[in-house]
Amino acid sequence: MINYKIEIKWAVRYSFILLIWMFVEKSIGLHDELIDKHAIYTNLFGIIAIIVYFFAIKDKKEHFFKNKMTWKEGFVSGIVLSVVIALLSPINQYIINTYITPDYFKNVIAYVVENNRMTPENAVGYFNLKSYMLQSAFGALAMGVFTAAIVGYFLRSKDTKTN
Repeated sequence: MINYKIEIKWAVRYSFILLIWMFVEKSIGLHDELIDKHAIYTNLFGIIAIIVYFFAIKDKKEHFFKNKMTWKEGFVSGIVLSVVIALLSPINQYIINTYITPDYFKNVIAYVVENNRMTPENAVGYFNLKSYMLQSAFGALAMGVFTAAIVGYFLRSKDTKTN
């Protein structure tokens, strides 16, 4: 477990950054009066996620691998980071949807139904805490592994093999 201290530290940081992002989204109205713009602007968090992955893997390279890191080592570090973020994501979703934006599901269901994007039954089935907990966990794994592969490539030491 001590070998993954850096990944755990960055996963916790990622979680706090996500909570702050959700608070900002809520504060500017993306969870209620501007909900029609939510799908567009919430995706900007992806940029922040990539930045967190970059600094996490860079931290691992500098402080664990002593600036000699292969792509594979960076990739594995990113996978571990993704797993820890995925494990924390249900807790984040609970905090987000219970304390930060408790009316989000009600608001988004009303929006998609009023705009004929989903039936009421489908909307209720999709926009709920259990569904979001699962989506966030699996999304963190999928996007995290993809991001780890790319970031690991760019942060690998140039004098190591590309394995």
